[in-house]
Amino acid sequence: MGKTANKQIICEVLMEAAKEDKDIVALCSDSRGSGSFTPFADTYPEQFVETGIAEQNLVSIAAGLAKCGKKSYAVSPACFLSTRSYEQCKVDVAYSNTNVKLIGISGGVSYGALGMSHHSAQDIAAMSAIPNMRVYIPSDHLQTRELTKALLKDEKPAYIRVGRNAVDPTYEEDNVPFEMDHATVVTEGNTNGNDVAIIACGEMVKPAKDAARLLKAEGISASVLDMYCIKPLDEEAIVRMAGNAKAVLTVEEHAPFGGLGSMVAQVTGRECPKKVVNMSLPDAPVITGTSKEVFDYYGLNAEGIANKAKEILK
Repeated sequence: MGKTANKQIICEVLMEAAKEDKDIVALCSDSRGSGSFTPFADTYPEQFVETGIAEQNLVSIAAGLAKCGKKSYAVSPACFLSTRSYEQCKVDVAYSNTNVKLIGISGGVSYGALGMSHHSAQDIAAMSAIPNMRVYIPSDHLQTRELTKALLKDEKPAYIRVGRNAVDPTYEEDNVPFEMDHATVVTEGNTNGNDVAIIACGEMVKPAKDAARLLKAEGISASVLDMYCIKPLDEEAIVRMAGNAKAVLTVEEHAPFGGLGSMVAQVTGRECPKKVVNMSLPDAPVITGTSKEVFDYYGLNAEGIANKAKEILK
C-alpha cells in the first residue's frame, strides 16, 4: 500500500469541496509549498490568502474571514502555529468561537535536523488547555481524509496536527473505521482480558499496532486504541480498554507533560485505577536526525513499545 502525506490529503479534500463551496478559504504563512497547498493556491487564487512569515496575522485574518461567513483553514508549521500565535488562537479563534481550522503541519519532530526551534512537542498540552479548542492528531492519510471531511461539516474551532512526511498507513483503503470524536480500536486483543492496553496517537499508532503483533507472538495479549481525538478525549473508550487490561501504556510524539499520557492517567486514575506508563519524547531537546532516527533512539518504535509493555507487566 502506498504512502501519502497527511497534509497532501487535507489539500485534496479541501480542493474537491472548494469546487462547489466558494466560502472555503485556505491561508498560509509562506508555507504553501511545505504544507502541500500550492495546488489549492494555483487552482483557487481567489480563495487563497498568503500572509508571509506572520503567523499571528495568519490566525487573526483567518478568524476575521470566518466572522464574515468564510470557512477558514490556516496552514502553518505546528511549531509556530501553536506557540508564536498562541494568543490569537486563544482569543480570535477559540474565545470568539470562529469557524477556523488550524492545520499544524510538520508536527512533532518532523523537521528533524532543524532542532528544538522547529519541533512541536508541547502543542497537545498547549492547544488542549484552550477552552473551546478541539485537538486532533490523525495517524495516517486514510484517517486524515475522513477527519477532514467531517470537519467540513461543522463550524467549530479545531487544531489538527499532521507530520511532514508520508508514513506507512495504519488502516486499509477499503477499511477505515471512523467516527467523529470517538477513538478507533485498531487491535482488539483478547475479549476476555488483555495483559496491556496500548493507547497511542498520530504517527505512534502504526508502531503500536506492530508492537501488539510482536507481543502476540510471545503470548502476550495487547489491545491498541487510536486516540486521534485528543480533545474531546474519548473517555469511554479509555475506561473500556483500561478496564479490560492489567496495565495501560500510552505512546505519543510529545513531551512527557500535559499530553496524551497525562490525560489517560487522569481518566484511568479516576474511573478504573491501575498502572499507567507513558512513552514519549524526553523533557529535553531531542537528538538531531530524521523522524525515524529520533523514534528509534528513544524506543518509539514497534520493538521499543513491545519491550516497554513486557517491562511494565513484570
